[in-house]
Amino acid sequence: MSGLLEELKTDLKQAATNPTDEQKAILAAIVAIVIADRYFLWIEWPFVVRTTAAVGVGFIVLFVVSYLLTGHFVPPDEDDENDEEYEDEFHP
Repeated sequence: MSGLLEELKTDLKQAATNPTDEQKAILAAIVAIVIADRYFLWIEWPFVVRTTAAVGVGFIVLFVVSYLLTGHFVPPDEDDENDEEYEDEFHP
């Protein structure tokens, strides 16, 4: 159990001092979810609708921030350098 706590402590320290692009995008999404949830509470949407919409806003912010930080929406595949054509054994 102490190994897990040490790893969590190390991860949190690294995220606070030198965050990766993924950690920055996730933090921006969490902040967007909190802000959207408070806004939807203010306009008195029902709970289920409010939380679903807030999570949707978080996903949109996650993708936008990820694109702004990295320049692409999806990280490149590591196997792209081996551009072998896919061969389907059932449909030659």
